[in-house]
Amino acid sequence: MKKLIILAGLAFAANTAMAQNADSYIVKTKGVTKTETKAAKVKANADDQAAGNDFVSQNFRYYSLCDWQDGMKFMVIPEKYDLVVNTFRDAGTGKEVSSGKLRHKIMIYNNHTVGDNGRARMNFTCQDDNRKYYFELPNGSFEDYCYSKTGVPTLAYLGDVDIAREKLIGQSLVTRSTDYRVDVDYDSDSYQDVKVEKNMEVKVVAVGVGTRSFPVKIIVADKRGNEFYQNVAISKTNSGMRDDEFIVDNEKYTFYGSFDLMTGETRVSSDYAQYMGKTIYTKYATSMTTKGGGKDNRVVKVPKLMEFRIDGMAPVRNSNYVTLTLTETETGRIYSKDVTFVNQNVVGDIDGQNEDYFGYLFGFGEGRMRNTSAATRTMIREGRVGIGMTEEEVEMAVGEPDSKAESSDGRYEWTYKRTKAWLIVQFSKSGKVIGIKTPRRNTETTPASRVKNK
Repeated sequence: MKKLIILAGLAFAANTAMAQNADSYIVKTKGVTKTETKAAKVKANADDQAAGNDFVSQNFRYYSLCDWQDGMKFMVIPEKYDLVVNTFRDAGTGKEVSSGKLRHKIMIYNNHTVGDNGRARMNFTCQDDNRKYYFELPNGSFEDYCYSKTGVPTLAYLGDVDIAREKLIGQSLVTRSTDYRVDVDYDSDSYQDVKVEKNMEVKVVAVGVGTRSFPVKIIVADKRGNEFYQNVAISKTNSGMRDDEFIVDNEKYTFYGSFDLMTGETRVSSDYAQYMGKTIYTKYATSMTTKGGGKDNRVVKVPKLMEFRIDGMAPVRNSNYVTLTLTETETGRIYSKDVTFVNQNVVGDIDGQNEDYFGYLFGFGEGRMRNTSAATRTMIREGRVGIGMTEEEVEMAVGEPDSKAESSDGRYEWTYKRTKAWLIVQFSKSGKVIGIKTPRRNTETTPASRVKNK
């Protein structure tokens, strides 16, 4: 009897230790409401992290199902669909097991076999209760199935979580997105979306399990102590998503879509820090990237004398360029522009200047668009010319003319070549637009030949 009691006690102690091990993968942002479950405590020391853009490839190997090895660890993270369609069967009884009952259980992979019914099985031992389970492949042989990105439903790969803990906890990162999350309560997966400044330095305070698709939950804190997180797929092992699905809105669920390492290559140097928050304006029309009407970013032409505030600066990998995050001071619209602070004097560039050189493209201070009316500013952004505009406003709207001509009474015209028609802008003596014409283009004679050149 005494022997039985001792064995029971040892079994209880072992199960308790394993449960705590599983529980340590559940991490939450600071301030989350706790109810019944003990808060997980993460204790890990980080080694020096790998340098540059090889961090992911050097540390996080992608394992296709064909490459899975005995002992690989996963956690059951069921989604709504998984609560309806069960994933696992009990190896002893062959009966389906509710994914809800297995939630947050750690599964250890034990190779694959073929069942009595001739169907391939992927075998697992549950670390929490030491029972055997298997996932029966829906069709085909293991060799046919394992090369797909489908994987095993509900399972989040813990190998990436363990490596991320070792490499990232306590390290400084830079935010590369503006969309992150905070936890709502401890006992559920509910969260709130939060907006965060891009290119901000943060510190990793915890790493745990996220979801099956995005297994690594990285919790960071800014310099004010505010915590937020992102679930990311690093190696993408068993994520169930193809590589081409990690684009547009899903890009932030990759490591580099949300974070970057705070290395010498990515750190905003003190030389650049002096520009943060400054008001600048475009001295020339230039192309920038901005958020389109839909979900995609798009390239737009920005006129000269448009005013911005510098809200972010991020060095571009393996180059001397820096990505500026610019907020238009009047509308609040966000733009980005790659510039260099090194004047390369490239032959063929305008006036011997590199056209992406910051000092050539931007000036400090307010732009002149504030001196125009709201209606005129709208026309300028739409590339249209209106009655009453000044020369400067016309240039802002449609650029410099192809030719200029004056008449004997002091009035003058600017001519713009267009594909199917000319654009002729007529000015008064005082330099205000008094007329606009768009005659069909005549390749033999130009409109400027109809007025006397001075």
